[in-house]
Amino acid sequence: MIVVIVTAVLLCCYAALIHTYRIWYRRLKPFVIPDIEPATSFSIIIPARNEETSISNCVLSIINNHYPSDLFEVIVIDDHSTDRTPVIVEEISKKYSNVKLIRLAEELDGTSLNSYKKKAIEIAISYSTKDWIVTTDADCRVTPRWLKGYDAYIQQNDPVFVAAPVMFVTDGSFVTMFQCLDFISLQGITAASVSAGFHSMCNGANLGYRKDVFYEVNGFKGIDNIASGDDMLLMHKMNMHYSDRIGYLFAREAVVLTDPMPDWKSFFNQRIRWASKAEAYDDKRIIFVLLFVYTLNFLLLFLPVLALWNPYILLYWLGLVILKTFSEYTFMFFVASFFRLKPLLRWFPFMQPVHIFYTVIAGFFGKFGKYQWKGRTVK
Repeated sequence: MIVVIVTAVLLCCYAALIHTYRIWYRRLKPFVIPDIEPATSFSIIIPARNEETSISNCVLSIINNHYPSDLFEVIVIDDHSTDRTPVIVEEISKKYSNVKLIRLAEELDGTSLNSYKKKAIEIAISYSTKDWIVTTDADCRVTPRWLKGYDAYIQQNDPVFVAAPVMFVTDGSFVTMFQCLDFISLQGITAASVSAGFHSMCNGANLGYRKDVFYEVNGFKGIDNIASGDDMLLMHKMNMHYSDRIGYLFAREAVVLTDPMPDWKSFFNQRIRWASKAEAYDDKRIIFVLLFVYTLNFLLLFLPVLALWNPYILLYWLGLVILKTFSEYTFMFFVASFFRLKPLLRWFPFMQPVHIFYTVIAGFFGKFGKYQWKGRTVK
């Protein structure tokens, strides 16, 4: 029963934390993109590895932005692709002069790394010619007013780093619907945290930062040995120098669409990769929150095992899971409204056991295991 009591206490604290996120999130006011004269130049960097099925749609969605072509360039840096990814980009670059291709294999000349993506972005930045760096992924699609949103936000707020929303699309399968809900919960926490000055998360599929500030904080130096973290760890480095100039572009027209993992194995590998950077945070508050959330989910996963000796524990467990689900739902309702995914919330209660399980497994292997990503085994 001691374990049940400890779990209940932690869950009450967790519910209070989610309530805090909800308050922060509801304080956000959607950013309305004004019709003003564009003034910001952007280098959009896309690391790509074996993305022949999506790279064309990604690049063309950026090229078709309602933004002056002389104010932005698209740099695709090919990470040792074995498919037609670089060929497709080269074909596009022949038609559009502001599209460039860089081959990471030629830049590294056989050097082996643990974080190819950070090195790819770093090299692409060295080739960039614009003032702001914006990163996205090769399987993403952007809206026609994506760059206008960034430009207007930058002109009005003078930030050095801007996080922006990302959303998975779903094909109606349970695995993709689960990822959609799980991911927008992270996006909601990102928006709430950044708006409150508690800079905990962002996503490299949709973020921007000033190039001169990237070099001012020495880029990825100090975090370049970690496979993940080209987004969040960089944000925390910049936050140490410019804590009052980290912003969030809270606009539907700034949402970037991306594809979820096609199966559970790929999903777990992705989440393990994300979890692997947890201990690299300098902000101990974030490490504490992550450890707290992990401990709670571990206990919720462990309680049904104890029920083998005491069946009544299963009733307590069920009550705790219902409380957890309800507290999260009160937050998710508003987040799903922004992303226009409220119909998916009917599945939310049924996904709770899966969420508890994956949180524990991904957290464990993110710390102690290895994972497969883009055909590579990563430590």
